[in-house]
Amino acid sequence: MNPIDLDRLQRLAQNMQALKKEFTWHNVSASRLAALLWAIEDRTADPAHIRSVMGRIKQATSSFSSFRGLLSVALSATLSLKDDPERLLDETLDTYEQLRALKFKSSDYLVFAAYEIAEGAEPMRRAEVIERMHLFYDGMKANHRFLTSQDDYIFASILGLSELPVEAALKRMEDFYAELKPEFRVSNSLQALTHVLTLGQADPLTIGRLTELREAFKARRLRMDKDFTLPSLGLLALLPTDTQVIVSDIEDGFAYLRDQKGFGRWSITDQELLLLVSGIVISRSVGQIREGLTSSTISNVMASLIAAQQAVMVATITAMAAANAAASSSSS
Repeated sequence: MNPIDLDRLQRLAQNMQALKKEFTWHNVSASRLAALLWAIEDRTADPAHIRSVMGRIKQATSSFSSFRGLLSVALSATLSLKDDPERLLDETLDTYEQLRALKFKSSDYLVFAAYEIAEGAEPMRRAEVIERMHLFYDGMKANHRFLTSQDDYIFASILGLSELPVEAALKRMEDFYAELKPEFRVSNSLQALTHVLTLGQADPLTIGRLTELREAFKARRLRMDKDFTLPSLGLLALLPTDTQVIVSDIEDGFAYLRDQKGFGRWSITDQELLLLVSGIVISRSVGQIREGLTSSTISNVMASLIAAQQAVMVATITAMAAANAAASSSSS
């Protein structure tokens, strides 16, 4: 196993145990995401610091605010990794209100879309990014009325932050959608995959790698082409790494994490486990690639992949958390 992956998987498992004790009554998938976010920064989670940031969020928001929703632990963990979490929280809240003024609906997705813009854009550029996000979302909605919903907010914000021309990028998404639709069933995940491929400036070779990876994973009884993992498969296909190496890295990480406390079959599904391991492999691979880059163009693409990875993780974990909450509610 890659030594960086092993270290981060160990941190992930340790972080999860610490956060589980501190946030017992919070959504477990959100806690796993929080544990992962600290692990990929090579840091051991600090539950007390995360708790203090959560306290600041509660002070700044009302009881029914989406900032206190299913992903409140993950949001608190994300902010706690920053040097000035209070300033970034204030700017996120301000951005959120600007998005609400444009009729975006209150949700966990919108919270993280606001965070991405507040963290990724200088104050003078935020109005432009918000407008670009609006244009991207409206374009998605026009092309796919029934598929496009709140789970696309985060991707729209990342696209808004990019330098991609709006109309050209929307057309690129549609081209990918038409090409991939025969291979993958129509779903939100297929649309998310087109967002990822567009952000990563995929080319015909990428589509070939996507198919190659899909079959290689299936041969090892790992399904990366399901609803919750399909966008991550796209991110893996964008990595300039041998496909067999990628598959082996995921397989090794999956086997290791499955044996850790709290990650057994009764605790976490295969799809969520694959999502976490993919996050580890993608973050390490992109980081190593960026270290050796001299081309600013390729560096920008790698930066887009990092942003896309976070969008995939947050959007997917939110969907998982919502599904788990609905299942628990119906069974009670």
